[in-house]
Amino acid sequence: MNYSDNILRVSLLQIDIRWEDKLYNLDKAQKYISGLAGKTDLVVLPEMFTTGFTMNSRSLAEPNDGSTITALSTWAEKYNIAICGSFISREASRYYNRGFIITPNQQSFYDKKHLFRSGDETKYFSAGNSRCIVEHKGFKICLLICYEMRFPVWARNINNEYDLLIYSANWPQSRMNVWNTLLPARAIENLAYVCGVNRVGEDGMKIKYNGQSCLVDFKGNKIISMDNPVESVETVSISKNELNKFREKFPVWKDADRFTLL
Repeated sequence: MNYSDNILRVSLLQIDIRWEDKLYNLDKAQKYISGLAGKTDLVVLPEMFTTGFTMNSRSLAEPNDGSTITALSTWAEKYNIAICGSFISREASRYYNRGFIITPNQQSFYDKKHLFRSGDETKYFSAGNSRCIVEHKGFKICLLICYEMRFPVWARNINNEYDLLIYSANWPQSRMNVWNTLLPARAIENLAYVCGVNRVGEDGMKIKYNGQSCLVDFKGNKIISMDNPVESVETVSISKNELNKFREKFPVWKDADRFTLL
């Protein structure tokens, strides 16, 4: 079998998020993203990157053609990159923690299915019911959000549907052992790269975040880990060639269980 040596440059943007200040956070994101032009193919932002993990959905939600997605689409085209993360969205009378993968020529969305009950997310947001997989630069990318890392069936990679699984997150410092355990687990069981991008700082609810954003290879090894709990960006290259070689050499995906999801 011949492999093309496809390489995807992924930038992990680990930032502090000013509470419920969309304009400030968009401006910050643009400054980082503009500096990555020509240096990356995909930028990954934390969950609710414009507001922090707030339940103030009714005041902060916007439609898909609102200021956030309009700005992201402009940057994606201008800098020739893809950008993913999540924001607070509304459709009619429903509110969503909506993930996005914005490429220079496409907008794709994913509504978080597993809402964080302990943080009252189920009271203020509606759950989605379908996954989102987008192809970019030869890589099939699946985007999930934060708490969903705890639900492996929803992330199951049947017949290698995706090559890179992304978790955009606001994962608190108090539960980092879970974060550092489950990210490699999702990579190993799904024979895929896994990227988790978390925020730093303290939110409006006095919850602290210490980052530890990382990218894990298909064997569960961390290629990069941002262990310093400060705002920063790191870019790492991943190889579709190496992933395909390993999947052929060790084809456990052929024996994986299939699940029916409601």
